Amino acid sequence: MRDAYAEVQRAGAEVVAIGTGDSSFARTFIEDYRIPFPVLVDSDGRAARTAAIERVPFWRLFHPASYAGTRRAWRAGHRIGASGRRVDQLGATFVLGPGPVLRYEHRDAHSADHAPLPDVLASLRG
Repeated sequence: MRDAYAEVQRAGAEVVAIGTGDSSFARTFIEDYRIPFPVLVDSDGRAARTAAIERVPFWRLFHPASYAGTRRAWRAGHRIGASGRRVDQLGATFVLGPGPVLRYEHRDAHSADHAPLPDVLASLRG
């Protein structure tokens, strides 16, 4: 999302990331990855529970479906840094609004699954 942030803003939208760590973890994430958008902290998991985002058993974090994505990320220079408090918390991507409308949602199936950026951007135009 960082690399598409300008395009998101041109569409009149905003990106907000919500992480599982504390404020120190969020600051480090913002600095290390040069994140230009707001990063909020869900240290107690309330937001994740409200959105019904899945937590998985530890062994499922290494699901075979994640291997290809892990290799791509490694080759692109991404490395695992410090983890948040809930390492078993999968991610999700939501596009909301304007108003109380859910325009798009993607719930990660495993640790290397992420919303396809073209789909997210299309939901902003749709």
